[in-house]
Amino acid sequence: MKYSIRRQITAIFIGLLVFILGAVLVVNNGFLGTYYLSHKSQELLRTYNEVDSMFTENKLSETSSLNNILIRTEKANVDLIVIDAGGDAVLSTLGTADPRFKEMTLGMLVGMAGVNVEDVIRKTDAYTIYRDAAQGVTGDVEYLKMSGRLSDGSWFIMQSPLASIQESASLANRFLIYLGVIGIVFGGLLIWLFSRRITQPVMELAGLSQEMANLNFEAKYTRGGEDEIGILGRNFNRMSAQLEKTVSELKSANNQLQKDIEQKEKIEDMRNEFLGNVSHELKTPIALIQGYAEGLKEGISDDPESREFYCDVIMDEAGKMNRMVKNLLTLNQLEFGNDEVQFERFDIVRLVKGVIASCEILVQQAEAEVDFIADDCLYVWADEFKTEQVVRNYLTNAVHHVENEKRIEVRIASEDGKARVSVFNSGKPIPEEDIPKLWDKFYKVDKAHTREYGGNGIGLSIVKAIMESFHQKYGVKNFENGVEFWFELDAGSGGEKAKTDSCGRVVS
Repeated sequence: MKYSIRRQITAIFIGLLVFILGAVLVVNNGFLGTYYLSHKSQELLRTYNEVDSMFTENKLSETSSLNNILIRTEKANVDLIVIDAGGDAVLSTLGTADPRFKEMTLGMLVGMAGVNVEDVIRKTDAYTIYRDAAQGVTGDVEYLKMSGRLSDGSWFIMQSPLASIQESASLANRFLIYLGVIGIVFGGLLIWLFSRRITQPVMELAGLSQEMANLNFEAKYTRGGEDEIGILGRNFNRMSAQLEKTVSELKSANNQLQKDIEQKEKIEDMRNEFLGNVSHELKTPIALIQGYAEGLKEGISDDPESREFYCDVIMDEAGKMNRMVKNLLTLNQLEFGNDEVQFERFDIVRLVKGVIASCEILVQQAEAEVDFIADDCLYVWADEFKTEQVVRNYLTNAVHHVENEKRIEVRIASEDGKARVSVFNSGKPIPEEDIPKLWDKFYKVDKAHTREYGGNGIGLSIVKAIMESFHQKYGVKNFENGVEFWFELDAGSGGEKAKTDSCGRVVS
């Protein structure tokens, strides 16, 4: 294959190794000697600077400064002699009996005489660095020498042998280490640059396989290419598309099956619960209707007033049964999600006023008074029909349980973007242990009183189902002189901000 990954990797690594090896050989052969000589010259310069600083600052008598000079010259394999203006050796790393002492002293007197110009490495007003291969008393040894004057006027001479095998080997190894580090850095950089062409497509394919394992088929291989990875990437894309289609079909079928099963279970549960509730609640009214109907048939009482009373009881119980069945159907629709919520913006104040007006007869029969406390209007977002059911349930519940001073207070307040509607009735507080159960179907705190006005314990269950479908808060609160039921809705803004109020009237 023309674009084979194997060929690319082989060519890259062979070329890289040849380049590094050739570069090391060329640099080693061409610059090692120069580097070696430069290193020795730097050692002599550093020693010169320390000695000059010591004499300038007059620290010759300090033991620490003198020891530092001796340690440096010993490590660098440097011989040093400093002679003052009187011709006395004030500092020397050699003994006076050492042949090198006499040789270096003579060289200081002779100066640059006999030194070839090409052997001079560096020359300044203060010192000269040069190579000296002349044969002396110490034998035929080549030295790198440095001579001249210090800042205080003293004469000095230093020398270091250039033919030290141990030092040469150490320097060569250090030089090769430097070259090796540089070669590794540049070689690593080149390998990293070239390897990206291989590793990035492979990593993209690895990420693509992970996404496919997580059933995410939106990810695709986008790099292309004519090598093995490019072909594999195109096959991945075709496999991803086919899997997406297959999984989508399976999910659709499974989802529909799940919906059918859940719907069937809901219907079955609703049917069983509905039958159980109806059979439980209809026992008493059916028994009453049956008993009074049999009394009429057997002629227990022949006077017209008694027959009319019997008929009124039958009609009243039948009406209660009818209302209870309707409430149960409404509650089941709410609980099982069959009744859609239609959110719209409407005036809650107007709605509550309408409910109070429609319940006026019930209020008069209970000999109660209704106090309505609210602004002129307040717009909210909710299902208007279901909100009316909640208000009506609260209000009728208050009318049926109002006692003492026979006072009912309906209040609408707005705070923090919420409209809070509360209905208070004077009377006996609800026992604390009964409050959590108020919202359960068919639960009655005072069964005798509830039966008296025809209640069936479903109204507050309907309130609970409606408010939960709104995802809003609701509740009940006890007071010493009565009970308050409340609920909240999202308040809706009307008109332009800062120019109109919630009723759409222009404000200054």
